Amino acid sequence: MDWMPFIISVKLALVTTVCLLFLAIPIAYLLASRNFRGKHLVEAVFALPIVLPPTVLGFFVLVMLGNMTPVGRFYESFTGHTLAFTFPGIVIGSILYSFPFAVQPIQNAFEAVDPKLKDAGRMLGCSKWQCFWRVILPASRRGVITGIMLSFAHTVGEFGVVLMIGGSIPGKTKVASIALYEHVEMLEYGQAAIMAMILLVFSFAILSVVYYFNRRGSGISTGYGRI
Repeated sequence: MDWMPFIISVKLALVTTVCLLFLAIPIAYLLASRNFRGKHLVEAVFALPIVLPPTVLGFFVLVMLGNMTPVGRFYESFTGHTLAFTFPGIVIGSILYSFPFAVQPIQNAFEAVDPKLKDAGRMLGCSKWQCFWRVILPASRRGVITGIMLSFAHTVGEFGVVLMIGGSIPGKTKVASIALYEHVEMLEYGQAAIMAMILLVFSFAILSVVYYFNRRGSGISTGYGRI
């Protein structure tokens, strides 16, 4: 069994999830706390990867990362090569593909926070920044955990986007889902079955963790204690 595709998949999922954590929390909070003209269009754009075929998204990202666009040319001028068919390239594609799986659970959690908790924090002398870190974010921890876990699992299972952007370069961009497909294509059903079972068990474990945290207790832990 070649474990390198699994290692690349986990590495890709970890890097993508960390990046999404820093991107999704402020964006989700902005969407949850502000009403502005065209908000529904912004939310629709962020949710596009859910319904857009992965190959379509992968094609657009591949074109964006190529040397025919300012982004691609800028990167190539510093590194000497384009982002396409590289690990950083598939990270960018993975961030875009898994973005709604991170933003939507966190946004829903922010919107569900009782306004009385925010008022209590301000009455105790919190600034808006302190209120966010000590009240809103702890009260939304289940949504944050759900977004993190779903983003990680979704990235591990990627196929179309990664294949379009990174191809199948062993040791660089060949992830577990692509390796599984290649085993089936070469009629190596034994190897394919083992890889499929590993991915199945992994996906089940991730979902179990999500449901476990979402069902733990009914209290809300904040920076001022448990409510």
